[in-house]
Amino acid sequence: MKVTGITPRGYCKGVVRAINIAKEAAKSHKPLYILGMIVHNEYIVNALKDLGAITIEDASKTRLELLDEVNEGTVVITAHGAGDEVTQKALAKGLDVIDASCLDVIKTHDLIKEELKDGYEVLYIGKKGHPESEGALMIDPEHIHLITKKEDFDDVDPHKKYIITNQTTMSLFDVYDLCEYAKTILDDVTIEQEICNATKIRQEAIKNMDEDIDIVFIVGDPHSNNTKKLASISQDQAGKETYMIGSIDELDVNLLKGKHHAAISSGASTPTSLTNQIINFIRQFDENEPTTYIKPTIDYTKIL
Repeated sequence: MKVTGITPRGYCKGVVRAINIAKEAAKSHKPLYILGMIVHNEYIVNALKDLGAITIEDASKTRLELLDEVNEGTVVITAHGAGDEVTQKALAKGLDVIDASCLDVIKTHDLIKEELKDGYEVLYIGKKGHPESEGALMIDPEHIHLITKKEDFDDVDPHKKYIITNQTTMSLFDVYDLCEYAKTILDDVTIEQEICNATKIRQEAIKNMDEDIDIVFIVGDPHSNNTKKLASISQDQAGKETYMIGSIDELDVNLLKGKHHAAISSGASTPTSLTNQIINFIRQFDENEPTTYIKPTIDYTKIL
């Protein structure tokens, strides 16, 4: 089968940084706790567990609340960042803190803090409950307003001075639409789009994929916002039959029958080895040859 591996694939720089920080910390800091998934990929979390890192994860709890479960050792702030209160609480508990925040997330936090000093209200486009949004909103809950859809603008005073920024892994196209709408209803609004470059390039490549592609697989974890956005763009904007899978184990071979050209992309926190394994398998697939249906096993030594 013809296969197009849509580039770029593999880890973005923020994911590489976070994984490397966690791996190094696991060598010398015991016990080591990670406040949430270091990046949103279960395979990486499990690989770090094998190195001795304990992930504290509960989607119903904030990072501050997760800290209640840690009473000794070292905590790692994940790539998604966290509010200053999280670090302060950890230090007050006598814990050591290692910050693995993505530098793009830190840049957005710095931008927000500077604009608040200049008297702006901040409209933050993000996903409710996502740890990156949680960390940004924690900077100043009174003057930072979460925007998830157009209707959320109904709750802000249109006559104040606003700056719009966003979670770095949102859909480039959704953010653009919300910003354009904001211009029509707010008297004074400045826009600072903070989609990270790795996310932007992947989304644009998916939107502009070849027309003869008849099935698309986006490889990534269901926790990953940037992975889900890629799948959404492939389906809703490129109009392709699209499936999000975590690894070759989740690939339904029956979906390949009758297809001629597949495209494969991946989220920024998806191990390259998992994506390449799927590309290589689909490339050799022949629905009339039973031996090509046999899926290989995952090589877990290549995850990190």
